Amino acid sequence: MGLAGGLSFALWNDDVREFIINSARYYIQEFHVDGFRYDEISALLSMNQDSGWSFCCDLTNTLRYVKPRLLQNAEYWPFEFQNYPRPSPLIVTPTGSGGAGFDVLQHDGLRSAVRGAVGQASQGQSATVDFDSIAGNLYPQGFAYGWQAVTCVENHDLVQAGREPRIPALADGLSQRSWYARSRSRFATGLLLAAPGIPQLFMGQEFLQSYQWSPDPTDSLHLIWWNGLNIGGDQAMVNHLRFTQDLIRLRWNQPALQGDNVNPFHVHDQNRVIAFHRWLEGRGNDVIVVATLAETTWYNYAIGFPYSGPWAEVFNSDVYDNWVNPIVAGNGGGIVASGGPLHGFAASANIVIPANGMVVFARNA
Repeated sequence: MGLAGGLSFALWNDDVREFIINSARYYIQEFHVDGFRYDEISALLSMNQDSGWSFCCDLTNTLRYVKPRLLQNAEYWPFEFQNYPRPSPLIVTPTGSGGAGFDVLQHDGLRSAVRGAVGQASQGQSATVDFDSIAGNLYPQGFAYGWQAVTCVENHDLVQAGREPRIPALADGLSQRSWYARSRSRFATGLLLAAPGIPQLFMGQEFLQSYQWSPDPTDSLHLIWWNGLNIGGDQAMVNHLRFTQDLIRLRWNQPALQGDNVNPFHVHDQNRVIAFHRWLEGRGNDVIVVATLAETTWYNYAIGFPYSGPWAEVFNSDVYDNWVNPIVAGNGGGIVASGGPLHGFAASANIVIPANGMVVFARNA
């Protein structure tokens, strides 16, 4: 579609437009693809200010007609271009309502907030960590639906060789297999998969890959270390893969984690704690997520709960450190919210929050 600073297709030419759209139709009809991720739609619009917007509308409308369930994912960063609507939500608004017709777009709000917090925490327990930013980016502000945002904490642009570090290296610049690196990496992936949106895992993130990647296949220093998952390999990688698999399974089994509703009801920068409520209206599938970047475990930490009574502890990130963690800090499989009103809720309970960890409670286990 064209790169910033380079050449772009002549989208004012009908033959060129038809060629591009027919190429996409070919992949749908011959290879049965489920979706497209369109690179730099923002640059396409910048370099085709008279024809780019109408082309996007023609593209999305045509492909939606060919395959209604096709997922059309736009990489769009809201630069100051002219002659087309600037607000990001219009990119995922139907063309009949003045939008470009894409289904979802890449979103960096949560990514920036989580990476910022992990980087701050790596400076030590006395450093200030911005949990308010995480709370403000759990939901993509301005969007009609949370699933319209594709969220991440790593991607190919960000962690390419020579650019920003991968999460384990960001978490601990001295040792990418230390407890600090392991636990803060679980914190980052945990928030990604517990928040609204479509979570995107970058290759190797699921098993604690710490090397940046390179587009050069001959660059042996930046290849994924698959052998780490073999018997006798890297146990930290094996444990982290189990953590990610179980977290994905949790998201699948708890419908509230797939929905749009999120309420960060307790955010404490000094304590490095965030707690948020996920729910589906009228379903009773409420979930409470509590996470911290404190370097010591919180015991008897008072948290509000929307309903009194038993809540199952359905996930605890600390279990996966040295699986099965023989000294896990947790809540014995559940708590009873029998305390008084707190944090805007009718009930409360004193819970254990493992250091640099995340616990999830659900009414329906």
